[in-house]
Amino acid sequence: MYVLFIMVAVGALIGGITNSIAIKMLFRPYRAIYVGRIRLPFTPGLIPKRREELAKQLGKLVVNHLLTVEGLKKKLESSIFISEMTDWLNREIKGLLRSEENISSILEKWFGVSGGKQIIELQLENWLTSRSDELLEELRPQYIKDIIPEALDEKIELYIPKLTTIFVEKGKDYFNSDEGVERLSHMVDRFLIGKGTLGSMLSMFISRDQLVLKLQPEMVKMLTDKGTHEMIEDFIRKEWTTLKEFKIEEIEKHINLTGLVVWTKEKIKENIPTYFLEMPLYKWMNKYDIVIYQIIPYLVQNGQTAISRELATFLTKLKLEDVVKNEVEQFPVMRLEEMILSISKREFKLITYLGALLGGFIGLLQGIFLVFLQ
Repeated sequence: MYVLFIMVAVGALIGGITNSIAIKMLFRPYRAIYVGRIRLPFTPGLIPKRREELAKQLGKLVVNHLLTVEGLKKKLESSIFISEMTDWLNREIKGLLRSEENISSILEKWFGVSGGKQIIELQLENWLTSRSDELLEELRPQYIKDIIPEALDEKIELYIPKLTTIFVEKGKDYFNSDEGVERLSHMVDRFLIGKGTLGSMLSMFISRDQLVLKLQPEMVKMLTDKGTHEMIEDFIRKEWTTLKEFKIEEIEKHINLTGLVVWTKEKIKENIPTYFLEMPLYKWMNKYDIVIYQIIPYLVQNGQTAISRELATFLTKLKLEDVVKNEVEQFPVMRLEEMILSISKREFKLITYLGALLGGFIGLLQGIFLVFLQ
């Protein structure tokens, strides 16, 4: 009877210790142990020894079965995900737009860019200066007709008859005015004086005022004449055609283009509202409700579509398999052991107890055989 009890106890002890050692050998020893140049068997433990293969298989598991393109697409395209993303972005944007912060402070806090307004103004000044200089150099050797858009040229050609009419009407109004009569009177005086004796003799027969009264309606009549209208229109058209044949550098002799460019540049700078960079965002809230109610839903919907379309390419370039493999290879085995044991400690104990139970049962069978053999 004592023999039977001893056999059971020894079998249970051996079974329990064997399973406990087997569990520990999954992780330990962490490194290979050498005696001289000979590596001791079963060192390192199973997981440290197979870490590279384990890392490779885990990488494949993640890419092929866990983070799959189909699974991620299904998540991205779900209405719940789109709704949650839209709500989250709305909350973030609303909180931002209701804050005291401005774009300058955001640039400094998030991107480390200080003096945003000054930087933008300086960059704008540099760009306008360099671009205007380049533009002048490009334009100088060109003809006016080559740089005027065809649509603008056509509009000017169509406007010439109207311009002629305006010119004629203004001329008629002028000669019908007191100022026009006075101007015509001065012209008559200069004409008579310029003719010397003939002019003096002419003054004896007709006074200056009478001559002006006769010339004024004739001037208006001349301007009203169809031939005069055609003559002025032809003149304007020819002058416009002649002007188009000039080069910009020839025009520059009469017009200070550099000064004109500088003036234009200053006007552009004055009308670009860089002050908005220092305006508190809450002042923008009422102006930019469209961001929250239209733009964000649009961006989420189209962003999700774009991401889904390019997801396979993105995951391929991301090389998740290599990322997981590298992370597993660098993960400390000791930490991995602690993590697994913290999760499966109870199960490992049950395995140890099962080994002891099986060992005790085997010891019992051996003891029974031994009793019968005696």
